Amino acid sequence: MVKHNSNVVPFLRDAAYYYQKGSYYYRKNRMDKALLYFQKTIDVEPDNPVNHYNLACLLSKLGRLQEANNIFKNIVDYLDPGLTECYFLMAINYGLENEIEKACYYLSQYLHFEPEGEMAPEAYELLLTLTGDDGYYEQEDLEYIVKNNSRNRKNEDDRLGKTLQRALYTAPDELKEEIIRFYGYLGNKEAKENLLRFVRNPWVKNRLRQTALLILKNFGVKGPVKVYMDGQLREVNLAYYPVAAPYWEKKWQQVLDCAIENMRQTSSYDEGFYEDLQAIWIDYINAVYPNVPQVRKVETWAAGLEYSLARFHFLNLTQEELAREYSVSSASVAAKYKEINRALNLDYKAYRNMLLYLKEKNEEEE
Repeated sequence: MVKHNSNVVPFLRDAAYYYQKGSYYYRKNRMDKALLYFQKTIDVEPDNPVNHYNLACLLSKLGRLQEANNIFKNIVDYLDPGLTECYFLMAINYGLENEIEKACYYLSQYLHFEPEGEMAPEAYELLLTLTGDDGYYEQEDLEYIVKNNSRNRKNEDDRLGKTLQRALYTAPDELKEEIIRFYGYLGNKEAKENLLRFVRNPWVKNRLRQTALLILKNFGVKGPVKVYMDGQLREVNLAYYPVAAPYWEKKWQQVLDCAIENMRQTSSYDEGFYEDLQAIWIDYINAVYPNVPQVRKVETWAAGLEYSLARFHFLNLTQEELAREYSVSSASVAAKYKEINRALNLDYKAYRNMLLYLKEKNEEEE
């Protein structure tokens, strides 16, 4: 007969454990694994609304908007009516699905419960945008104001303020960047507060968020700043950001667009890879600034950028394959990758991440 040691305590995996695992795979852009572990947090703690909230946020990120909204609604209806952020996020998801009436309804619900909440300024702005309102500058006038740094008594009225706030979320990306820099030129309290709200918003592009952070750095903002990154709100110390931000040139955007267009020709990449591609390119531009690259042939840099992504994630993709896809030489792909790798040390970071991954995998199998 085998005697069991009654002193052995079984290892119980609680919701916090599964959340940590899910967050790890989220950072690794392994969304299937992240989703699995976030679902496990609910299996372990089905009555904890935070577990449901985290899962709904991940589903939103994956574009499964209706599933996410079903969970958000279940939270406020049955689990925790005080988790009012759900109303705001439901409104965003309905807006992305072009269900404007529902988006307006849930924005109004959020503002009803949280008239001075953390997301209230964005909710007001979005509601104004969706319902329409008179008294705004036309886009052509706004472009002239921000590009020429026009600053006079007329341009500091409420009408300009309302237009800037709305356009910061609805205008084309190039104008959004001009507005962010115009706020930097104004340097007043309202401009600072608008940018602080902007970097907290989960639905703005990372490149624009980084530009806003650098402008805030130039403002001399002290202490931690709440920033949306890696799927959640985090506190960031602006002391770690560079003092000056490079002006984002059209050629740099063309490189990014070219690489993304080529990547979308295959089914090898999920959405997380596109975010990593953008992050690598932005990090590279900021790292070499002011000695920024002269882009003479967009395809060459785009191929080098995609190869950098492939090396970082250990993807089975060669320089020769990319050279054929982009109609450039393999030597030029290698040269651009070397420049990016020299600035960012991608090889070292990739191997470090791989070691961490293998360590986590071994621990999981034990």
